[in-house]
Amino acid sequence: MRRGRRVSWLSLLPVGLLALAGAFAQAAEIYAPQTLDHYFRLEWSKDGRSVNGYVYSSANRHAAHMQLVVEGLDGSGKVVTKTLTWIRDVPPNNRAFFETAVPTAASYRVRILSFDWVEDRLDRRKAW
Repeated sequence: MRRGRRVSWLSLLPVGLLALAGAFAQAAEIYAPQTLDHYFRLEWSKDGRSVNGYVYSSANRHAAHMQLVVEGLDGSGKVVTKTLTWIRDVPPNNRAFFETAVPTAASYRVRILSFDWVEDRLDRRKAW
């Protein structure tokens, strides 16, 4: 009688999950800041206890579910606080306002973390 070592598919599951997690980690780095600079421009200012401003879009598409991070910096430029905020919709070739309360810091930096491109349901190129 031959005794062999059987490998269950359940024992391979953790290896597969690690590989899948690695693929997602690489996918999160799709957009370089230079790519985002092509489509979006940020303007902001400190107003009392909040940072507010606009995201300007030069794209011909809607950007939705945009997540911004407002980083509070110390005098040497080191990040000391992070505050997340959301913008529901940035219209094509337009702007969207944001405002978020922030902890006190010497200066601030605002960056886009993520967003989704959204297609219009109505194709405006078709004549009715």
